[in-house]
Amino acid sequence: MQTKEIAGKQVQVDEDGFLVNPNDWTREIAQALAAEQGIDVLTEAHWRVIEFMRADFAEKGAVPTIRRLSKVGGIETKELYELFPNGPAKKAARIAGLGKPQGCV
Repeated sequence: MQTKEIAGKQVQVDEDGFLVNPNDWTREIAQALAAEQGIDVLTEAHWRVIEFMRADFAEKGAVPTIRRLSKVGGIETKELYELFPNGPAKKAARIAGLGKPQGCV
């Protein structure tokens, strides 16, 4: 683990750059992480995915997969790929301050 400054806050991240403690997350950190991932502006649609992921994680204790985002979150897979290109579950989880979803490489 390493400490990294994101949006003016010192946080611990794992070797893949995911926050170690989801409670360190803020909306400002999300915006900074999104910019690192090539997403310059988080739209209302992005926030809907992020907020679902955080709520689902709080309830289930596991980072939702792309299948769960689609089936339970009601977000079409095509839309997920448009919002978070090249690995939507992994990118969305990082921006949401959560760990890497199960099954992601």
